[in-house]
Parts: sequence; C-alpha cells; structure tokens
Amino acid sequence: MSGLDRRQALLTVAAGAVGLLAGGGPVVVRGLQPDPAPRTLRARRTAAHGPPPDPGYAHGPMQALQRPAHGLKDMSPPAPPTAVALTIDDGPHPTWTPKMLDLLAEFRVKGTFSLIGEQVAEYPQLVRRIVADGHQVSDHTMTHPLNLPQLSAAKMKVEIGDAHDRVAQLTGVAPKFFRSPGGAWSTQVLDTAAERGMICIDWAVDPRDWARPGTSRISSALLASKPGDILLCHDGGGDRSETIEALRNVIPTLQKRGLTFVAL
Repeated sequence: MSGLDRRQALLTVAAGAVGLLAGGGPVVVRGLQPDPAPRTLRARRTAAHGPPPDPGYAHGPMQALQRPAHGLKDMSPPAPPTAVALTIDDGPHPTWTPKMLDLLAEFRVKGTFSLIGEQVAEYPQLVRRIVADGHQVSDHTMTHPLNLPQLSAAKMKVEIGDAHDRVAQLTGVAPKFFRSPGGAWSTQVLDTAAERGMICIDWAVDPRDWARPGTSRISSALLASKPGDILLCHDGGGDRSETIEALRNVIPTLQKRGLTFVAL
C-alpha cells in the first residue's frame, strides 16, 4: 500500500468530519507562547445582548483535504459566501476564557476553541461551558510543544491523541479539528491527526495578539479579514486584555460590513 493509500485508509467519518489526508512540503513554525495559567477559576456568566444569532456553518460531512485548511474555501462543502471563522487558541484559561465566552455571547458569535490537554484537565468546568455555549472544540495537543514535528512518533501520538481523548471523555464531544502549535506541520503530524479522524486547520489572518502588540494593531489586522478567512486569536498564553478589547470593536464592525461569523 502506498503512503497516500495508507493515509486515506486511516480517514474515518467521525461526528460529521472526515480526517485529513497528509500533505507534503516543509515544516513551517509560527511562534506561540504557552503560559502558566493562574490557579483560580472565574466563570462568571453575563446576560447575552446583541444582534440576532449568526447562523452556524451548516455543512454536511467534511470531505478530505490535501493540506491544513488556511481558509473556509479550503473546506468542502463550502461555507456561506460571507462567512469568516474565529478560532481561539491556548485555553482554557481561568481569567480570559470566561471573558471571551461572555463577549461572544454578547454578540451571539460562535467560535472554535483550540484546547490544550493539560489545561482541559485543570479547568474542566470551562471546557464544559465552551461546549454548552455551542462553540466548536479543537485539539491543540497536550502540552503545546512548538517542536511537534520533531517529536518521535510515539510522543506525537500522545500529544495529539491524549488531548483528543481527554476532551471527548470530558464533554462527550470528540474534536473534529486539530491545530498544531505554532502552525508547525509535517507529514507525520497530518497522519497522526488523521488517525483520530480530525481535519487540520491553520489560519489566514494572524494579528499576533499573543505578542501583545497593542489593541490598535490587533484590531487593524482583524479588520482586514475577508470572506472565507479563518481568524486566529488567543484566550490563553498570557494577558489577553488587548485581544478582548480588540474583538469588542472588531466583531460588530465586521458584522456591519456583512460578514457572518461561523464555527468550523
């Protein structure tokens, strides 16, 4: 059996998602910084106000892709023509995840949260809230290793597989998507995610909010979003007050422009 046939055999239809075929090409790493999260949980909920809810991405079974999805146009069947997807990485975090969830509830936006397995175990209430609020969940490995493609096959399986299983066991919802820390991809990473029936996702718009460049720079980058883009933001990895402040302006501005936020 060829490598491609082997990878294709691994793909299974799981919860409406089909795993990703491995693609070639060099490893690309974009730096994201994990953070030691505070130990206190603040999951205060606020009343939701705002425009009527945006429709979800009501796709059928996802078809196999040849590489990580950088935009909604990379997925099939296609998203609505005015859609953008907000993805939120490196949580759950006891301070910033509740604030992010409150903000999304205010504007009735559904997002996709890429969760780190160790923090899933530490803050299970937040993971349950993410799912209960109707957001999508994505596997973001157990410990957020930026050198994921350089790990042994056994360690890579633990990083990807254990995080997937931890979310599934906690919530009853198996992640359909996988995002590699820092956008670091390799054939082995793609194969390992495919073994769990996950589609790999990257992004088109990166405001580098993890680096805390200032609210105005984050806003400017996100406001350049176009239909079909996958947007990258963070609720973990440090102080995310700039991200929250930027999204409070960006979300309604993009909505007024006619863009629709969808969960993957």
